Amino acid sequence: MQSRPLVGVIACRREVEGHPAHMVTDKYLSALRDYGLEPVILPVWEGGDAATVTPLLSRLDGLLLTGSYTNVEPARYGAERAPENTRDDRHRDAAAMAWVPAALDLGLPLLGICRGFQELNVAFGGSLHQAVQTVPGMLDHRERAGERAAQYAPAHELSIRPGGRLSALYPEPRSRVNSLHQQGIDRLGEGLTAEAQAPDGLVEAISVTDAPGFTLAVQWHPEWQPREHPLYDAIFRGFAEACGDHARVAAPVATPA
Repeated sequence: MQSRPLVGVIACRREVEGHPAHMVTDKYLSALRDYGLEPVILPVWEGGDAATVTPLLSRLDGLLLTGSYTNVEPARYGAERAPENTRDDRHRDAAAMAWVPAALDLGLPLLGICRGFQELNVAFGGSLHQAVQTVPGMLDHRERAGERAAQYAPAHELSIRPGGRLSALYPEPRSRVNSLHQQGIDRLGEGLTAEAQAPDGLVEAISVTDAPGFTLAVQWHPEWQPREHPLYDAIFRGFAEACGDHARVAAPVATPA
């Protein structure tokens, strides 16, 4: 029986019942399993470098950078803290900034969601709006009040760049996506390509320009009921296919006895 491709999922560092914990919400893990992938939760500690990170990531077939209620520390992109920016996860910051270049060097398929999208931008030298709703001309991209289904319902239109990485997965020029974020890209990192935009011009999807394989990140949450949304489904299908290809290439070749 062929094993499922292994996908590392970055954890968030939280306090649970008075103790430090490394955790991932179920929606990300369930989405990966629904598309034939096997998620592995990766704990986060400060101090990781290529020497320690590369052997870990080399055992995987993909990497998922999830969303979170925390934000990338603004000092990492040279900014002062805005009053609206109140929640950090410095352990996760350190892990993500080490893992992104290591994953790219290994040719590992990478999918970033929400915070993961912002981490990819910062890893490439970009900066973030810490409170998009305070920027003149920008929409309020924060989640709506109410039940979870209303929060994750499509909230605004998305314009997809023709001929790009995202359009190769989903050929329609437009879609509608959910919106549950306060932060967003201010300056796009060098070496990244904007793949989609919201009506106010905010970048909503990016790819690594020169990456040969699947390296895509989105500002919205495609892990929420992806089978019910053609764009979300296309993203997870594309990621799963890339992880499967990686697993087949990396699998050892059996030699005759």
